[in-house]
Amino acid sequence: MGRQDDNDDGKVIRFQKKRKKVNILFILFVGVLIYGLVVMINYLRTTHTVRYQVVEGSLATSTIYRAIAIRDEKIVANPIAGYVNFIAREGQRVAVGDLVYLVDESGNLNDYIEAQSLGENTLTDKELNDFRTDIINFVHGYDNTDFDSVYDFKYSLKNTVSKLANTKLLNNMDGATSASSLSFKYVYSGNTGLVAYWYDGYEDLKPNEISKTCFDEKKYEKTQLLSNQLRGIDEEIYKLCLNNEWSVVFPVDDDFGEELLEEDYVLVKFLKNQDESWGKVSLLHNADGTYAQLTFSNSMISFVDERYLDIELELKNESGLKIPVSSIAEKEFFLIDENYVTEDENDNYTVLMQVYNEDGTKTASSFKLEVYYYDENIGAYYVDDTILSAGDLLFGSDQTTFVVRERGTLIGVYNINKGYADFKQITILYQNEDYAIVKSNTTYGLRVYDYIALDADTVDDDQFISKSK
Repeated sequence: MGRQDDNDDGKVIRFQKKRKKVNILFILFVGVLIYGLVVMINYLRTTHTVRYQVVEGSLATSTIYRAIAIRDEKIVANPIAGYVNFIAREGQRVAVGDLVYLVDESGNLNDYIEAQSLGENTLTDKELNDFRTDIINFVHGYDNTDFDSVYDFKYSLKNTVSKLANTKLLNNMDGATSASSLSFKYVYSGNTGLVAYWYDGYEDLKPNEISKTCFDEKKYEKTQLLSNQLRGIDEEIYKLCLNNEWSVVFPVDDDFGEELLEEDYVLVKFLKNQDESWGKVSLLHNADGTYAQLTFSNSMISFVDERYLDIELELKNESGLKIPVSSIAEKEFFLIDENYVTEDENDNYTVLMQVYNEDGTKTASSFKLEVYYYDENIGAYYVDDTILSAGDLLFGSDQTTFVVRERGTLIGVYNINKGYADFKQITILYQNEDYAIVKSNTTYGLRVYDYIALDADTVDDDQFISKSK
């Protein structure tokens, strides 16, 4: 039997369990953690407003095109069979009766030239400059994807060297004419023009005949005419560009073509040598599409050996306030007739509007409005719906009435200088894919150094913008 205490009366004594103390710090920590998680989740789910500071700037648009050069070209046929030796340099202007080349009927002229000692420093400053210009133009216009240009350059230099040698020969004609093994004849120009020693079959191509197949350079064939080559009677020997006026033609879409046409004259940069020239614009509606034609009255001599040219059009250079395109928004407003809006000396705008008293009677009350734009063409103010609603009745000074109903849309940005989104109307002068140039110092618009929302889709009207954003 178990031992009982002296005070054991047979009753069961229940001992009260010791209560655990509540840890206040732990509860606070959990609460702060939960709050932080909620704030972070809301932050991540919220679209944030990024500020952009308006600055002064400009935008120039430039577009590069591959164009076909069109000239008034005439191929000249050889009247005498024999070895042709060019005297006139490619790109040189010749007049009627000027010596262009000579024909070596015996075939011994080249051997005679090589046997003659040209000596040292036989090239004049002008001749050296011609070589230097050719080399510089080639370097500036060289394209790794167009290796044919290397051969064209090689042939051009070869013809230049041959021409210089033949010119040296002409200066010593007494020795050449006395050589019994030589027999050659002079050939003179029958027209005035620039000399070119190549042909490609496009000499008679008219601007309105150009099609997309003309730009397929894989099928394009250009034949170089080389000095000291045997040529038969009536074979192509050289060609003349008869007119100073020439043009380039390239395909465009209809909208861009009309935009060019409005310009009348366009500044063109030739990528081959970075020269610039103004071209007169005309539009061609050919069988397979629209083409732009730019006509020049100068600079042809630099490109007399080219059919295809890379050109850059410099169309606009607008200056003003530079803003991102992403900041531009559209907003709808009520159009309020100017006769029902009063402006005081402090540029405050008010309207007299019909309202209802508590007893249901009608009365007129004055309300201050914020005006976003005034269109002088229609004599109306653009006002938002903060105060006005569709159907409100306004009173004029002559007791006439105006019902708020008609709406109009403005293009603008959200100014956030004051910490909230305030719509400001803008006038766009020019824009590209990334930026727009807007008119500065307008009555209801932007000022330089204003802050605007970088992305207009991230803000709503009068939304509070935290300074930390």
